[in-house]
Amino acid sequence: MKEILSNKQGLLADESATIAMGKKLADIVKTQLKQGIVVYLYGDLGAGKTTLTRGFVQGMGHIGHVKSPTYTLVEPYELHDWLVYHFDLYRLSDPEELEYMGIRDYFADNCCCFIEWPEKGLGMIKAPDLRIDLAYSDEQRTINIQAKTALGELVINALS
Repeated sequence: MKEILSNKQGLLADESATIAMGKKLADIVKTQLKQGIVVYLYGDLGAGKTTLTRGFVQGMGHIGHVKSPTYTLVEPYELHDWLVYHFDLYRLSDPEELEYMGIRDYFADNCCCFIEWPEKGLGMIKAPDLRIDLAYSDEQRTINIQAKTALGELVINALS
């Protein structure tokens, strides 16, 4: 099977640009994909992973605060026909812990899963449709979005 390697790179000038990118991803999911997606988020602490996810959750229709799931491992958002799960696996000590919380139930067709620190849950979490890397660039952030599945390819094409 051919590995999918399409990617989209860019610069995010500030927090509002990062939120706008998250909202753009949400719009693509709602209007073009019409199904859930799994996104792995990579980047140092403070690089914008939660900010990007906040934009996505708001773009999917959530009104209110979007908080980091650093201490809860997952923050769920039930939005009309969608379920959005924001995972932060930074404090996970053993991937087996995910089995006890019913991790498989989070990856249904109408679920969008944004997973920070996914390497901590390998073997227990679904493979990504997209890999997003965020990095510092002075006061701005660079973003690299890489498709990992055909669904991810559709997102990259919609962003182009």
